[in-house]
Amino acid sequence: MKTKTDLALLFSTRIIRLFCYGFLSVILALYLTETGLNEKQIGLLFSFTLGGDAAISLWLTSSADRFGRKRTLIIGAALMLGAGIAFLLTNNIVLLMAAAIIGVISPSGNEIGPFLSVEQAGLSQLIPDEKRTKIFAWYNLVGSFATATGALSGGWLAQILQSAGWTELASYRFVLTGYGLGGLALMLLFLGLSPAIEVKSSTETKHILGLHRSQKIVLKLSALFALDAFAGGLLVQSMIAYWFHVRFGIESGLLGSIFFFANVLAGISALLAVCLAAQFGLINTMVFTHIPSNILLLLVPLMPNLPLAIGLLLARFSISQMDVPTRQSYVMAVVAPDERSAASGVTAIARSVGASLSPALTGVLFGIPALFNAPFLLAGGLKIVYDLLLYRSFVTVKPPEEKA
Repeated sequence: MKTKTDLALLFSTRIIRLFCYGFLSVILALYLTETGLNEKQIGLLFSFTLGGDAAISLWLTSSADRFGRKRTLIIGAALMLGAGIAFLLTNNIVLLMAAAIIGVISPSGNEIGPFLSVEQAGLSQLIPDEKRTKIFAWYNLVGSFATATGALSGGWLAQILQSAGWTELASYRFVLTGYGLGGLALMLLFLGLSPAIEVKSSTETKHILGLHRSQKIVLKLSALFALDAFAGGLLVQSMIAYWFHVRFGIESGLLGSIFFFANVLAGISALLAVCLAAQFGLINTMVFTHIPSNILLLLVPLMPNLPLAIGLLLARFSISQMDVPTRQSYVMAVVAPDERSAASGVTAIARSVGASLSPALTGVLFGIPALFNAPFLLAGGLKIVYDLLLYRSFVTVKPPEEKA
């Protein structure tokens, strides 16, 4: 019974959190523009947001298996609440950067903070190996649907409020209030988790970042994931929304609709990955679904009109997330149980560090008319390089269920 309750709570917190991330992501760059920030400042702020997340999350996740997974999740929720309040109350760039470094706020609509790493470790503690990829796929599916619903709700809510006479700034502040309340809801739900998600620490000596025998493979994976995340950070969801707004002049409601369907397709693609992984293996599924999605990403800015650009973006999202549950499952499979929070945390932090470096570059490129489309080309190209390097390095390293 405890296992079912914990699974329900972990899925519920995933849904609420990703709804809030999607809810905010569509309007975040637009809100910051309304407060007086320019493109370079917004890009720099997003870099500080992701960089601060990397530092805080590394500290929390590397000690979560010893300190307590439940406690770590509660702290993360408090940081999410605090960041929402700070972004709501000030438009001072220095104070916003301080809040971005310390708090948890997502400019991309994707996971940020210690939540994903600790929740995955908890889920892996509750379920057998052969069900891990399937549970992770559903976990990602509900998250993608929540992000989609959040993006749709946030975009249209802002537009409806503006139609009712609210200023753009006031409508965006209302959305930010909802984000902060989401952090409060997470804190209350995490209090209900049982000790079943915890793990007894190994007697083996911990070395760097809470790892012992899996240190080498985790650091190698982390380096590759950082490259992939750097490429992805060039096009966080807020920046893509801004690109469509500037390039085609569309408003927040339509932007919300675009990312609703994009994230729904992404969620379905994550679920389809289970069948492919069972047939072809985790690494093969990660690589050979990711390459076509990145080719589609390269082509988005080359489209001459809005329908074609949206069509390619949605096509890209329809296969883009097949590597996510497979990647998460693979990391959990190739490390010891008492390294799972640390391993997931280290690889997630590597992704955060990689992603934190690139939004500032996108802000600079967006500010140069001749290079306005360059982030799409850089992101797609670098992600393909990552896919090839991942395949070369890990195609022979099999998880337990594939060895069987």
